[in-house]
Amino acid sequence: MAEGAKDIEALIDLMAKLPGLGPRSARRAVLHLIKKRGVLLTPLAEAMARVGANARECLNCGNIGTGDVCDICTSNKRATGQVCVVEDVADLWAMERAAVFGGRYHVLGGTLSALDGVGPDDLRLPKLKDRIASEHVTEVILALGATIDGQTTAHYIADALDGVTVTSLAQGVPVGGELDYLDDGTITAALNARKSL
Repeated sequence: MAEGAKDIEALIDLMAKLPGLGPRSARRAVLHLIKKRGVLLTPLAEAMARVGANARECLNCGNIGTGDVCDICTSNKRATGQVCVVEDVADLWAMERAAVFGGRYHVLGGTLSALDGVGPDDLRLPKLKDRIASEHVTEVILALGATIDGQTTAHYIADALDGVTVTSLAQGVPVGGELDYLDDGTITAALNARKSL
């Protein structure tokens, strides 16, 4: 195989590892990128290099940004009394896409799972407790998936937190549903109808 063909195959193999892309879809995507080299491939490669060099996890909430603390945490326009707890960054981005929450976030980095060996110490729960005290949080909104692990984690957090109101998303989030796959209207309805735990 020629050197150029090996590079293309390597790109296809890497693309096939992305969520939602298999080998056939990756091959089509790479072919399209090559055909649109100046408009897509080169700018994409440059953007990926910048993100690879600059992206980092927010030291405060766990979001992804380009500084040590993300734009949401540093914004003076965000309400400081509410923290919305999500499983991962994709869920945070889904909430932001819906544009219905004006507070701050906390990314757990997963959910409790006895089967996968994920316990409280594996999540960002101590940091959440620290933030509640230091940021004068009055309400913690649990925006976790309606899965067994998500609900187990929600109940664990609700039991572990004292002196703060703990609510969760309500109607609109189906059992087994994950926030990243929900439309903006469903997320809006769920946030507006949150309930105490």
